[in-house]
Formats: sequence, C-alpha cells, structure tokens
Amino acid sequence: MLTIIKISLFCMVGVLVALQIKGANPGFSTYIGIAIGVVLFVFCVGEIGNVVDKLGDLFQNLGNAGGYLQILLKVMGITYICEFSSGICRDAGFHTVSEQIDVLGKVSVMISGLPILFAVVEQIQAFL
Repeated sequence: MLTIIKISLFCMVGVLVALQIKGANPGFSTYIGIAIGVVLFVFCVGEIGNVVDKLGDLFQNLGNAGGYLQILLKVMGITYICEFSSGICRDAGFHTVSEQIDVLGKVSVMISGLPILFAVVEQIQAFL
C-alpha cells in the first residue's frame, strides 16, 4: 500500500512539474510525461513478476487447464502493453498511431483467444 502511495505521489509531482514547464517548453513537458509513464511501466513489470511467481504455483496444480490460464495472461499482457503504448502516442499528439495500436491490440486479443473459442465449440459439439 505504501508503495502505491509513493508511486502516485511521484506521478502527481511529475504532472505538476510538466504543467509548469508546458508553457515555456511544450516538447520537454511531453518528455516528462513519457518518463513518468516509463517509470510506472517498470514498476508494473516488477509487480507483475510477483504475480507470475504466484501463478506458476497455480499452473502446476491445474494440469491441462493451465493452457487456458496462459492464454488469459497473454491477453492481459497484450492489453496492458497496447494501452500503455497507445496512451503515450495519444499524449504526444499522434492520435492516428494511437488508434492503430488500439486496433492492433484488439486483433491480437481476438487471435490469442481463438483456442478458447475452439475448445468451447468442441465442448458444445461433444454435448450434442
């Protein structure tokens, strides 16, 4: 909890500094925003490492069903990375690139989720 408060305060201070600098040098303000985003991303990657360790134990207990959890984690990773990248592009004023990253993320999630869809269809066919 204390770490989250520290990271939140860091972000708020960074945003306030960026707002102060924005009038004098808008480009530098963008760089501060990107730096804040990178620090947040690095923090999140560290936290995700802890989650992955816990999920490793879960994978061992699931057996064959662990594949579904692996797909879920992959989809979550895709959405976080695309959202982060899209946000940086949007903040930098590249809205078209941002929207293309969003589309790429949606298509990637759809493709990654196809094995689950096929498994559901197989279960339905086996039931009928």
